[in-house]
Amino acid sequence: MTIIKDRVIDRLERKEAVIGIVGLGYVGLPLMLRYSDIGYRVLGIDIDAAKVDRLNAGGSYIEHIPGERVARARDTGFEATTDFARVAEADAVILCVPTPLNRYREPDMSFVIRTVDALKGHLREGQVISLESTTYPGTTEEELLPRVEEGGLAVGEQLFLVYSPEREDPGNPDFETRTIPKVVGGHTAACRDVGVALYRPAIDRVVPLSSTRAAEMTKLLENIHRAVNIGLVNEMKVVADRMGIDIFEVVDAAATKPFGFTPYYPGPGLGGHCIPIDPFYLTWKAREYGLHTRFIELSGEINQGMPEYVVGKLMEGLNQQGRALKGSRVLVLGIAYKKNVDDMRESPSVRIMELVRDRGAEVAYSDPHVPAFPVMREHHFDLESVPLAPATLGEYDAVVLATDHDRFDYDTIRAHARLIVDTRGIYRGDAIDKVIKA
Repeated sequence: MTIIKDRVIDRLERKEAVIGIVGLGYVGLPLMLRYSDIGYRVLGIDIDAAKVDRLNAGGSYIEHIPGERVARARDTGFEATTDFARVAEADAVILCVPTPLNRYREPDMSFVIRTVDALKGHLREGQVISLESTTYPGTTEEELLPRVEEGGLAVGEQLFLVYSPEREDPGNPDFETRTIPKVVGGHTAACRDVGVALYRPAIDRVVPLSSTRAAEMTKLLENIHRAVNIGLVNEMKVVADRMGIDIFEVVDAAATKPFGFTPYYPGPGLGGHCIPIDPFYLTWKAREYGLHTRFIELSGEINQGMPEYVVGKLMEGLNQQGRALKGSRVLVLGIAYKKNVDDMRESPSVRIMELVRDRGAEVAYSDPHVPAFPVMREHHFDLESVPLAPATLGEYDAVVLATDHDRFDYDTIRAHARLIVDTRGIYRGDAIDKVIKA
């Protein structure tokens, strides 16, 4: 056991190890670039042949990741493939695949399970397998461990299994893969040691934990903390609006307290790959222990109701102008889930578009980061981004400001839109009849 473990750690420390990354999206691609930048040979595996072809041609499909960085990685040995059998070439296998919810708001582990099933016949002695996908405590032990041991290799002795949750924040200029501390939990102490050796060269600070379950719970706590606080401020937004108080002014004022307060701002709902989803992973798992996570579920209920609230404010604003939503033309500004990125995952803007369409309005969108509405698993629009111009804005009965991209000209929007439903507090303190705070 010690000989194999020491050999793996030595190869990782000498940068002789091949790093395999399965899933080359918003998590896997930055990780690939980091390992490539510091001298490792990286093998990327993805089921999307078009994505693989684009990467092998030195191109990028994520807006904030320049193609030039991918091209440099190709020049230093990076290769992408759809062939899962090639995982045998890798010393480290890092899984960065989706963990969404199913239609019943329960964990959908099918991507993880199918990936491990595709890999397990090609695993070999001396590999470390790391799961980075957000999931419920127990996943690594319950789903990955028995599958990777099917070939007769013992985890902790011949193979090493760890859980190390991703912490990517697309488009955040203040942090990058290297500077975000990395939590690592191993199935055994030997697994943890190998996991630390895997991430230590690439990440400034590695935080070892006692188990994979502790690491899985850590990731959920991080995101549930945000979901609950956003749910709180979204609920306070509704109360403040009824009282005629600007919630953004209140949050800004509270944020001047130098201790004991972290500002969270309201919005049209939750988006991204973590915050709208992760709390339900713990809620689902807690039922196995006879527990009901009321606090978490309440915040989820509030946040999921925000698109309906926004559409209600839209209808209120149209009514004030003598119009019904049915038959109106509505332009949604921003359909990415956060500002200044092209990431559409779980975007509340899309739900707003669906609600507007279902109520009989004509819906369009404008987003400088999303030129055409992408193919999504659950949402379908055959639309392209409408360029913003004074004449264009005047063609719509209302605009819904859903994502506050820096590239929007907010003065032009205010001057030429007939009605503005502001979900992001852009027009703070403005006493303008055509601005509806939502």
